[in-house]
Amino acid sequence: MGNPLLLAIDPGSTSTKFALYLGEQAIHVEQLHHPEPQIFQYPSVAAQADYRLQAIVQNLLSHGFFLDRLDAVVGRGGFLHSVHSGVYRVNEAMVRDLQLARYGEHASNLGAILAYTLADKFHIPAYIVDPIVVDEMADVARLSGIPELQRKSYVHALNVRAVSYLVAQRLNKPLTESSFVVAHLGSGISVVAMKDGRMVDVNNANSEGPFAPERAGGLPAYELVKLCYSGHFSEQELLEKITKKGGLYAYLGAKDIREIEQRMAAGDSLAETVLSGMVYQIAKEIGAMATALEGRMDGIILTGGMAYSEWVVQHLLQKISFLAPVSVIPGERELDALAQGILRVLHGKEQEQSYTAVESAIPLSI
Repeated sequence: MGNPLLLAIDPGSTSTKFALYLGEQAIHVEQLHHPEPQIFQYPSVAAQADYRLQAIVQNLLSHGFFLDRLDAVVGRGGFLHSVHSGVYRVNEAMVRDLQLARYGEHASNLGAILAYTLADKFHIPAYIVDPIVVDEMADVARLSGIPELQRKSYVHALNVRAVSYLVAQRLNKPLTESSFVVAHLGSGISVVAMKDGRMVDVNNANSEGPFAPERAGGLPAYELVKLCYSGHFSEQELLEKITKKGGLYAYLGAKDIREIEQRMAAGDSLAETVLSGMVYQIAKEIGAMATALEGRMDGIILTGGMAYSEWVVQHLLQKISFLAPVSVIPGERELDALAQGILRVLHGKEQEQSYTAVESAIPLSI
Protein backbone atom coordinates (compact mmCIF):
# COMPACT_ATOMS: atom_id res chain seq x y z
CA MET A 1 0.00 0.00 0.00
CA GLY A 2 1.58 3.27 -1.15
CA ASN A 3 -0.05 6.30 0.49
CA PRO A 4 -3.15 5.12 2.35
CA LEU A 5 -5.87 7.56 3.37
CA LEU A 6 -6.14 7.48 7.17
CA LEU A 7 -8.36 9.14 9.75
CA ALA A 8 -6.93 9.74 13.24
CA ILE A 9 -9.24 10.68 16.14
CA ASP A 10 -8.20 12.08 19.54
CA PRO A 11 -11.14 12.87 21.85
CA GLY A 12 -10.78 15.27 24.78
CA SER A 13 -13.23 16.04 27.56
CA THR A 14 -14.95 18.89 25.64
CA SER A 15 -13.28 18.69 22.24
CA THR A 16 -12.48 16.21 19.49
CA LYS A 17 -9.27 16.54 17.49
CA PHE A 18 -9.00 14.60 14.25
CA ALA A 19 -6.99 14.62 11.05
CA LEU A 20 -6.96 13.03 7.62
CA TYR A 21 -3.59 11.73 6.43
CA LEU A 22 -2.46 10.77 2.97
CA GLY A 23 0.45 8.61 3.99
CA GLU A 24 2.45 10.67 6.47
CA GLN A 25 1.08 14.01 5.28
CA ALA A 26 -1.80 15.59 7.16
CA ILE A 27 -4.22 17.00 4.58
CA HIS A 28 -7.00 18.13 6.93
CA VAL A 29 -6.74 18.86 10.65
CA GLU A 30 -9.60 19.97 12.89
CA GLN A 31 -10.44 20.49 16.54
CA LEU A 32 -14.16 20.57 17.27
CA HIS A 33 -15.20 22.20 20.54
CA HIS A 34 -18.30 20.80 22.22
CA PRO A 35 -20.33 23.10 24.51
CA GLU A 36 -20.33 21.80 28.07
CA PRO A 37 -24.16 21.86 28.37
CA GLN A 38 -24.31 19.69 25.25
CA ILE A 39 -21.58 17.21 26.14
CA PHE A 40 -22.39 16.81 29.82
CA GLN A 41 -26.04 16.01 29.24
CA TYR A 42 -25.00 12.44 28.39
CA PRO A 43 -25.01 9.93 31.26
CA SER A 44 -21.57 8.55 30.37
CA VAL A 45 -18.59 9.21 28.11
CA ALA A 46 -19.52 6.28 25.87
CA ALA A 47 -23.00 7.73 25.37
CA GLN A 48 -21.41 10.72 23.59
CA ALA A 49 -20.20 8.53 20.72
CA ASP A 50 -23.01 9.16 18.20
CA TYR A 51 -23.00 12.90 18.86
CA ARG A 52 -19.23 13.17 18.34
CA LEU A 53 -19.21 10.88 15.31
CA GLN A 54 -21.87 12.92 13.56
CA ALA A 55 -19.84 16.08 14.19
CA ILE A 56 -16.72 14.50 12.66
CA VAL A 57 -18.58 13.14 9.61
CA GLN A 58 -20.37 16.42 8.95
CA ASN A 59 -17.11 18.35 9.11
CA LEU A 60 -15.35 16.02 6.69
CA LEU A 61 -18.23 16.00 4.22
CA SER A 62 -18.48 19.80 4.35
CA HIS A 63 -14.84 19.94 3.24
CA GLY A 64 -15.40 17.54 0.36
CA PHE A 65 -13.86 14.41 1.87
CA PHE A 66 -15.62 11.13 1.11
CA LEU A 67 -15.31 8.60 3.89
CA ASP A 68 -15.74 5.57 1.66
CA ARG A 69 -12.22 6.23 0.40
CA LEU A 70 -10.63 5.66 3.81
CA ASP A 71 -8.17 2.78 4.16
CA ALA A 72 -8.08 2.70 7.99
CA VAL A 73 -9.15 4.60 11.11
CA VAL A 74 -7.18 5.02 14.34
CA GLY A 75 -8.36 6.34 17.70
CA ARG A 76 -6.64 7.44 20.88
CA GLY A 77 -6.36 4.46 23.24
CA GLY A 78 -8.41 4.69 26.42
CA PHE A 79 -8.56 2.97 29.80
CA LEU A 80 -8.22 -0.75 29.14
CA HIS A 81 -6.45 -3.43 31.14
CA SER A 82 -2.66 -3.16 31.04
CA VAL A 83 -1.09 -3.97 27.68
CA HIS A 84 2.34 -3.88 26.05
CA SER A 85 3.17 -0.99 23.75
CA GLY A 86 2.23 -1.27 20.10
CA VAL A 87 -0.62 -1.04 17.61
CA TYR A 88 -3.83 -2.86 18.52
CA ARG A 89 -6.66 -3.82 16.18
CA VAL A 90 -9.92 -2.64 17.71
CA ASN A 91 -12.31 -5.54 18.31
CA GLU A 92 -15.62 -6.13 20.06
CA ALA A 93 -13.96 -7.08 23.34
CA MET A 94 -12.07 -3.77 23.45
CA VAL A 95 -15.14 -1.73 22.57
CA ARG A 96 -17.21 -3.52 25.20
CA ASP A 97 -14.63 -2.81 27.94
CA LEU A 98 -14.57 0.86 26.96
CA GLN A 99 -18.34 1.22 26.70
CA LEU A 100 -18.72 -0.26 30.18
CA ALA A 101 -15.79 1.80 31.48
CA ARG A 102 -14.53 -1.37 33.17
CA TYR A 103 -11.14 0.19 33.95
CA GLY A 104 -12.08 3.85 34.31
CA GLU A 105 -14.17 6.60 32.72
CA HIS A 106 -12.22 8.95 30.47
CA ALA A 107 -12.76 10.88 27.23
CA SER A 108 -9.98 8.89 25.54
CA ASN A 109 -12.23 5.82 25.82
CA LEU A 110 -14.14 7.26 22.86
CA GLY A 111 -11.15 6.96 20.51
CA ALA A 112 -11.51 3.24 19.85
CA ILE A 113 -15.32 3.37 19.96
CA LEU A 114 -15.49 6.08 17.28
CA ALA A 115 -12.84 4.40 15.13
CA TYR A 116 -14.57 1.01 15.34
CA THR A 117 -18.02 2.40 14.51
CA LEU A 118 -16.75 4.25 11.46
CA ALA A 119 -14.49 1.42 10.29
CA ASP A 120 -17.26 -1.14 10.62
CA LYS A 121 -19.49 0.89 8.32
CA PHE A 122 -16.88 0.99 5.55
CA HIS A 123 -15.39 -2.50 6.15
CA ILE A 124 -11.90 -1.20 6.94
CA PRO A 125 -9.64 -1.85 9.95
CA ALA A 126 -9.68 0.26 13.12
CA TYR A 127 -6.71 0.60 15.48
CA ILE A 128 -5.43 2.21 18.65
CA VAL A 129 -1.76 2.99 19.31
CA ASP A 130 0.11 2.95 22.64
CA PRO A 131 -2.75 3.63 25.06
CA ILE A 132 -2.08 5.26 28.42
CA VAL A 133 -2.27 1.83 30.11
CA VAL A 134 0.91 0.53 28.46
CA ASP A 135 2.75 -1.48 31.12
CA GLU A 136 6.20 -2.94 30.46
CA MET A 137 7.70 -2.30 33.88
CA ALA A 138 10.37 -4.63 35.20
CA ASP A 139 9.28 -6.67 38.23
CA VAL A 140 11.70 -4.87 40.56
CA ALA A 141 10.28 -1.52 39.43
CA ARG A 142 6.81 -2.45 40.71
CA LEU A 143 7.88 -2.67 44.35
CA SER A 144 6.91 0.31 46.48
CA GLY A 145 8.01 -0.65 49.96
CA ILE A 146 4.51 -1.69 51.07
CA PRO A 147 3.13 -4.92 49.53
CA GLU A 148 -0.41 -3.52 49.42
CA LEU A 149 0.77 -0.61 47.27
CA GLN A 150 2.19 -1.79 43.95
CA ARG A 151 3.68 0.84 41.65
CA LYS A 152 1.62 1.16 38.46
CA SER A 153 2.48 2.22 34.96
CA TYR A 154 0.41 5.26 34.04
CA VAL A 155 2.27 7.09 31.31
CA HIS A 156 2.03 9.36 28.26
CA ALA A 157 2.91 6.28 26.20
CA LEU A 158 1.77 7.53 22.79
CA ASN A 159 4.02 10.57 22.70
CA VAL A 160 6.89 8.88 24.56
CA ARG A 161 7.12 6.07 22.04
CA ALA A 162 6.60 8.40 19.04
CA VAL A 163 9.52 10.68 19.96
CA SER A 164 11.65 7.62 20.77
CA TYR A 165 11.04 6.31 17.26
CA LEU A 166 11.98 9.70 15.83
CA VAL A 167 15.28 10.00 17.72
CA ALA A 168 16.17 6.36 17.00
CA GLN A 169 15.67 7.05 13.29
CA ARG A 170 17.97 10.08 13.56
CA LEU A 171 20.59 7.77 15.07
CA ASN A 172 20.02 5.17 12.30
CA LYS A 173 19.08 2.58 14.90
CA PRO A 174 15.95 0.46 15.29
CA LEU A 175 13.93 1.36 18.37
CA THR A 176 14.33 -2.21 19.63
CA GLU A 177 18.07 -1.58 19.91
CA SER A 178 17.81 1.92 21.41
CA SER A 179 17.62 3.10 25.01
CA PHE A 180 16.55 6.54 26.19
CA VAL A 181 15.33 8.46 29.18
CA VAL A 182 12.24 10.29 27.94
CA ALA A 183 10.68 13.14 29.92
CA HIS A 184 7.18 14.10 28.81
CA LEU A 185 6.61 17.55 30.33
CA GLY A 186 2.91 18.41 30.29
CA SER A 187 0.20 19.16 32.83
CA GLY A 188 1.39 15.86 34.25
CA ILE A 189 4.98 14.66 33.91
CA SER A 190 6.06 11.18 32.81
CA VAL A 191 9.75 10.27 32.98
CA VAL A 192 10.44 6.93 31.34
CA ALA A 193 13.38 4.53 31.20
CA MET A 194 13.13 3.16 27.64
CA LYS A 195 15.33 0.07 27.28
CA ASP A 196 15.56 -1.57 23.85
CA GLY A 197 12.22 -0.01 22.96
CA ARG A 198 10.39 -1.06 26.13
CA MET A 199 9.27 1.20 28.98
CA VAL A 200 10.90 -0.73 31.82
CA ASP A 201 10.27 1.96 34.45
CA VAL A 202 8.03 5.03 34.64
CA ASN A 203 6.79 7.41 37.27
CA ASN A 204 3.00 7.33 37.59
CA ALA A 205 2.13 10.82 36.36
CA ASN A 206 -0.80 11.04 38.77
CA SER A 207 0.94 10.12 42.01
CA GLU A 208 4.74 9.98 41.64
CA GLY A 209 7.70 11.83 40.26
CA PRO A 210 8.18 15.60 39.93
CA PHE A 211 5.43 18.04 40.75
CA ALA A 212 3.93 19.48 37.58
CA PRO A 213 1.76 22.45 36.53
CA GLU A 214 -1.31 20.95 38.24
CA ARG A 215 -0.18 17.67 39.84
CA ALA A 216 1.54 17.28 43.18
CA GLY A 217 3.89 14.46 42.17
CA GLY A 218 5.51 12.28 44.84
CA LEU A 219 4.68 13.47 48.36
CA PRO A 220 6.15 12.79 51.84
CA ALA A 221 4.19 9.66 52.77
CA TYR A 222 4.03 10.16 56.57
CA GLU A 223 2.86 13.75 56.29
CA LEU A 224 0.35 12.80 53.57
CA VAL A 225 -1.26 10.18 55.82
CA LYS A 226 -1.50 12.76 58.62
CA LEU A 227 -3.14 15.21 56.20
CA CYS A 228 -5.64 12.54 55.10
CA TYR A 229 -6.80 12.10 58.70
CA SER A 230 -6.67 15.76 59.67
CA GLY A 231 -10.39 16.17 59.10
CA HIS A 232 -9.81 19.19 56.84
CA PHE A 233 -10.37 17.41 53.52
CA SER A 234 -12.68 14.77 52.09
CA GLU A 235 -11.22 11.95 49.99
CA GLN A 236 -12.41 13.62 46.78
CA GLU A 237 -10.98 17.00 47.83
CA LEU A 238 -7.56 15.48 48.49
CA LEU A 239 -7.55 13.53 45.21
CA GLU A 240 -8.40 16.75 43.38
CA LYS A 241 -5.69 18.60 45.30
CA ILE A 242 -3.12 16.00 44.22
CA THR A 243 -4.14 15.63 40.56
CA LYS A 244 -5.68 18.96 39.54
CA LYS A 245 -4.79 21.64 42.10
CA GLY A 246 -1.25 20.68 43.08
CA GLY A 247 2.17 21.59 41.75
CA LEU A 248 2.69 25.05 40.27
CA TYR A 249 -1.00 25.85 40.69
CA ALA A 250 -0.93 25.13 44.42
CA TYR A 251 2.00 27.48 44.99
CA LEU A 252 1.30 30.20 42.43
CA GLY A 253 -2.36 29.94 41.39
CA ALA A 254 -1.18 29.56 37.80
CA LYS A 255 -0.48 26.60 35.50
CA ASP A 256 0.66 28.35 32.33
CA ILE A 257 4.46 28.47 32.09
CA ARG A 258 4.28 31.63 29.97
CA GLU A 259 2.37 33.45 32.68
CA ILE A 260 4.83 32.28 35.32
CA GLU A 261 7.80 33.40 33.22
CA GLN A 262 6.18 36.83 32.84
CA ARG A 263 5.82 37.04 36.61
CA MET A 264 9.48 36.11 37.00
CA ALA A 265 10.49 38.82 34.53
CA ALA A 266 8.50 41.30 36.63
CA GLY A 267 10.53 40.35 39.71
CA ASP A 268 8.32 37.70 41.33
CA SER A 269 10.89 35.74 43.34
CA LEU A 270 8.40 33.11 44.52
CA ALA A 271 7.53 32.26 40.91
CA GLU A 272 11.21 31.73 40.12
CA THR A 273 11.76 29.59 43.22
CA VAL A 274 8.78 27.34 42.49
CA LEU A 275 9.57 26.92 38.78
CA SER A 276 13.19 26.19 39.67
CA GLY A 277 11.94 23.61 42.18
CA MET A 278 9.94 21.82 39.51
CA VAL A 279 12.93 21.76 37.15
CA TYR A 280 15.08 20.47 40.01
CA GLN A 281 12.68 17.58 40.61
CA ILE A 282 12.43 16.75 36.89
CA ALA A 283 16.22 16.61 36.66
CA LYS A 284 16.39 14.30 39.70
CA GLU A 285 13.83 11.95 38.14
CA ILE A 286 15.77 11.89 34.87
CA GLY A 287 18.90 11.01 36.84
CA ALA A 288 17.01 8.22 38.64
CA MET A 289 15.83 6.73 35.34
CA ALA A 290 19.40 6.93 34.02
CA THR A 291 20.44 4.65 36.87
CA ALA A 292 17.58 2.27 35.96
CA LEU A 293 19.36 1.95 32.59
CA GLU A 294 22.71 1.64 34.38
CA GLY A 295 23.86 4.70 32.47
CA ARG A 296 23.75 2.84 29.14
CA MET A 297 21.54 5.01 26.97
CA ASP A 298 21.59 6.65 23.57
CA GLY A 299 20.25 9.93 24.85
CA ILE A 300 17.69 11.92 26.83
CA ILE A 301 14.55 13.24 25.16
CA LEU A 302 12.59 16.25 26.43
CA THR A 303 9.07 16.50 25.00
CA GLY A 304 5.57 17.72 25.86
CA GLY A 305 4.18 21.25 26.06
CA MET A 306 6.70 22.60 28.60
CA ALA A 307 9.54 21.70 26.24
CA TYR A 308 8.55 24.84 24.31
CA SER A 309 9.81 26.89 27.25
CA GLU A 310 13.39 27.99 26.62
CA TRP A 311 13.78 28.79 30.35
CA VAL A 312 12.71 25.29 31.42
CA VAL A 313 14.84 23.56 28.79
CA GLN A 314 17.98 25.60 29.45
CA HIS A 315 17.78 25.09 33.20
CA LEU A 316 17.23 21.37 32.70
CA LEU A 317 20.22 21.16 30.37
CA GLN A 318 22.42 22.68 33.06
CA LYS A 319 21.56 19.74 35.31
CA ILE A 320 21.31 16.75 32.94
CA SER A 321 23.48 17.32 29.88
CA PHE A 322 26.45 15.53 31.50
CA LEU A 323 24.45 12.29 31.48
CA ALA A 324 23.91 11.87 27.72
CA PRO A 325 23.11 13.85 24.55
CA VAL A 326 19.76 15.65 24.90
CA SER A 327 17.13 15.94 22.15
CA VAL A 328 14.31 18.47 22.54
CA ILE A 329 11.06 17.65 20.70
CA PRO A 330 8.38 20.06 21.99
CA GLY A 331 4.67 19.31 21.96
CA GLU A 332 2.78 16.04 21.79
CA ARG A 333 1.94 15.40 18.11
CA GLU A 334 -0.66 12.85 19.17
CA LEU A 335 -2.50 12.72 15.84
CA ASP A 336 0.77 12.29 13.95
CA ALA A 337 1.78 9.52 16.36
CA LEU A 338 -1.51 7.70 15.76
CA ALA A 339 -1.13 7.88 11.99
CA GLN A 340 2.51 6.79 12.12
CA GLY A 341 1.52 3.77 14.19
CA ILE A 342 -0.94 2.59 11.53
CA LEU A 343 1.61 3.18 8.78
CA ARG A 344 4.14 0.95 10.54
CA VAL A 345 1.55 -1.84 10.47
CA LEU A 346 0.29 -1.23 6.94
CA HIS A 347 3.87 -1.11 5.62
CA GLY A 348 4.85 -4.29 7.44
CA LYS A 349 7.31 -2.64 9.85
CA GLU A 350 5.33 -3.65 12.94
CA GLN A 351 2.93 -6.47 13.70
CA GLU A 352 -0.55 -5.50 14.86
CA GLN A 353 -1.59 -6.93 18.22
CA SER A 354 -4.87 -8.33 19.48
CA TYR A 355 -6.73 -7.24 22.61
CA THR A 356 -8.28 -9.91 24.80
CA ALA A 357 -10.71 -9.16 27.63
CA VAL A 358 -9.90 -10.53 31.07
CA GLU A 359 -12.26 -11.95 33.69
CA SER A 360 -11.56 -9.58 36.57
CA ALA A 361 -11.83 -5.86 36.03
CA ILE A 362 -10.42 -3.53 38.68
CA PRO A 363 -10.93 0.14 37.79
CA LEU A 364 -7.74 2.17 37.44
CA SER A 365 -7.21 5.16 39.68
CA ILE A 366 -7.55 8.25 37.48
